[in-house]
Amino acid sequence: MKTLVTTMIQIRESKTEDFDSIVALLRQLWPGKPVDPNSLRKVYDRALVSDRQVYICAIFDHQVVGFGSLTIKSNLWSEAFVGYVDEMVVDEAHRDRGIGTQILDHLISWARERGCNRIELDSAFHRKDAHAFYERRGFQSRAYLYSKLL
Repeated sequence: MKTLVTTMIQIRESKTEDFDSIVALLRQLWPGKPVDPNSLRKVYDRALVSDRQVYICAIFDHQVVGFGSLTIKSNLWSEAFVGYVDEMVVDEAHRDRGIGTQILDHLISWARERGCNRIELDSAFHRKDAHAFYERRGFQSRAYLYSKLL
């Protein structure tokens, strides 16, 4: 049985030196996707200095055990800014301990402080546990995500 460790978790904005740990987490999030650290590094560095994006880490025992990212976008349908959770992952060995909730709560607060009136995300069809996690936190499925490579 896993125990809650939420009081021992530090949530903070990501730093340059967190990159390798975050790449390892992204490999867990996207197990079938080839991950190119050089390409990711460019996107990562750009986001670290953006005022429209935030990357955050969950730290336990001096290790990055969770990662979340959010981008603020203008949205006519919402008639406001919307916070979009781009990625969120907790290390497999640290799941079911409240870390994902802390990451999500931090992202929601960050978006709210910047004037967002809604937070959105997408989740792959096969991620049933993630769907249940988001639904327990008040998210509702209201659309499909369509994507096309350019």
